[in-house]
Amino acid sequence: MTNDKPDYQSQHKKRLSWMPWLYFSLKEKHLLWAKPWQDDIQQLLMQVETIHIGEQCFIAPEAHLFAERGRDIQIGNQCMIAADVFLHGPITMGNEVAINHGCSFDGGRVGINIGNRTRIANNVTIYAFNHGMSVDSPIYQQPVSAKGITIGDDVWIGAQAGIVDGVKIGNQAVVGMGCIVTKDVPEFAIVAGNPAKIIGDRRDK
Repeated sequence: MTNDKPDYQSQHKKRLSWMPWLYFSLKEKHLLWAKPWQDDIQQLLMQVETIHIGEQCFIAPEAHLFAERGRDIQIGNQCMIAADVFLHGPITMGNEVAINHGCSFDGGRVGINIGNRTRIANNVTIYAFNHGMSVDSPIYQQPVSAKGITIGDDVWIGAQAGIVDGVKIGNQAVVGMGCIVTKDVPEFAIVAGNPAKIIGDRRDK
């Protein structure tokens, strides 16, 4: 017989990594180990990358954040970043921003700006640059352009959506699941499809 007990703490950490919203409702007895665990992860990130992390945030240890000098990542208060997320600065996040598992963001030269209380579902792709497409040279040798991407406050971006460089998404807009956003989205608009088209208004809901 074995007296080994199940490793509930390791499983709980894994659960938090993939469902990070649970971190913000942990009981005190769980925060006794979860808070120091998060403090260590965040302190290390700020030591090795040009990252600023606000108060009461959660960052999964399986997330991949890269921010060279001049390509900073700024994370506001009470933000959460789930497992298998790839972030390459420059990226600026407001307060209470959620980035769920499997997202991939690159700020290019100009950056990605995400407003307060915005929620981004899993496997969303946001790339703030583009390649030239001339046939005169291979695609990987083409010049890169960058305009930047701005996402407003209280925006909901559905799973597996894609947002291309130069797009601005207004406050309180909704981007549907699997949507490809190639043009600006007005405030309160609900968009869906590929390419994204307006199908409704949040004020009517």
